[in-house]
Amino acid sequence: MRSVMAKCLKSISLKIILAYVVGVAFSIALILAVINIALLSKRTFFVESDVADYTQLLSEGLIFNDDGVPIAMSDHEDHRPWLFDSLKHEVGYRVLDFDGRVVLSSATPSFAWPNDPQTRLNLKNFEFKQDDVIMNGATKIIEYKGQKWIIQSAISQRFMIFSYEIFALRSMRIGGITFALVLLVVFAISAKMALHYTLRPLKEVSESAASISTKSLNARLGKEYVPTEIEPLVDSFNQVLERLEHGYRLQQEFLATAAHELKTPLALIKAQLELMQKTEETTWLVHDVDYMSRQVQQLLLLAETSEVQNYAFKTIEIADVLNQVVAYLARAAESANVKIVMVQQQLGLTIFADQGAIFTLFKNLLENAIQHAPQYSDVELTISADAISVRDWGGGIETSQLAHIFTRFWRGKHRQDIGAGLGLTICQEIVVAHGWQLTAHNKEPGLEFIVKFNS
Repeated sequence: MRSVMAKCLKSISLKIILAYVVGVAFSIALILAVINIALLSKRTFFVESDVADYTQLLSEGLIFNDDGVPIAMSDHEDHRPWLFDSLKHEVGYRVLDFDGRVVLSSATPSFAWPNDPQTRLNLKNFEFKQDDVIMNGATKIIEYKGQKWIIQSAISQRFMIFSYEIFALRSMRIGGITFALVLLVVFAISAKMALHYTLRPLKEVSESAASISTKSLNARLGKEYVPTEIEPLVDSFNQVLERLEHGYRLQQEFLATAAHELKTPLALIKAQLELMQKTEETTWLVHDVDYMSRQVQQLLLLAETSEVQNYAFKTIEIADVLNQVVAYLARAAESANVKIVMVQQQLGLTIFADQGAIFTLFKNLLENAIQHAPQYSDVELTISADAISVRDWGGGIETSQLAHIFTRFWRGKHRQDIGAGLGLTICQEIVVAHGWQLTAHNKEPGLEFIVKFNS
């Protein structure tokens, strides 16, 4: 029962209906409050306004003589001059006994009351004329101390029409316009508030969906506060994510398995070639096997670095890891007649990262720099407070090619190594997994890679 109630409360339709009901109820309450204040107020604002308007209307109907003295009122129906000298003829009442004798009547001249017994005793409304003025009457029979009395009242149609047109209809128009304006404003505010709180979960779900990438396929959209009408869409989207994640995992597993299975045959082939007599052909074959082994190794690294769950994050001192990388590449740098220079602008810098991944990241960047650095030049590794940079003094690359250097298997004209085109892609995967940024910039001369830590 509670779950059903919670589901109903999340409904967009119900919230909009409730906003409408609340808006109407509040509007009615506000109108009633205004009317109550107006009625209780000592200042009869509406009456004064109506009388002022009617006075203006009368002033427009004055008739003047040749001397400019008002002598009469126009007999137009808007001015109604009869009202001021005949009101005593417009309403009346009388009390009769059942014999038709009048025992009590209003202090106005006698009306031309219909005196036939059928009219007196008929409780239905009746109509008669007095001085060509149509009168509407009604009869009521009461009993007091065992005796019955007939009470009749009458009012002229023209007076009722006057009252309706001048006062009642005016008040109704003002009240209707006021009510409509109040209702419009209150409902607009109520609807806006209801839609704001109703659509806010949709905005949050949209932002969550936009943040999902291949690095976070395991994420799912929450539907705790999502409107009930949108829940099926969220469920379908989560099912699509589940299928995508499953397909992506299968692809990654296949890539890792294939690369792993290729390592052993390649190692056996290389061993067989090394046992054979060295010739130009066997030398080239060993070279090709080494190239294939490097590709297989990079494919394994790429499969591992593409999965965030493969990382073990902890606080590490970055200088220690970089010293290990420099020591590992010392022989390669010496063979290329290149010197690795590490500059620590920030001493004792610690970061929250996977140590093995950081080793691979800067090993690949330094290897790339060593391969493209001129002989007897330096490769500079600089540690600052919020970034680490790797720079060589080589020829750099064309500016138009900078956007492609992190693409898988891309090899530019500047490449001097025999790599598979996956080293920088692996670096990019590691950086993205840590929430950092990796950029490349041409220098004068050389190329600089900057790993920017996000604070």
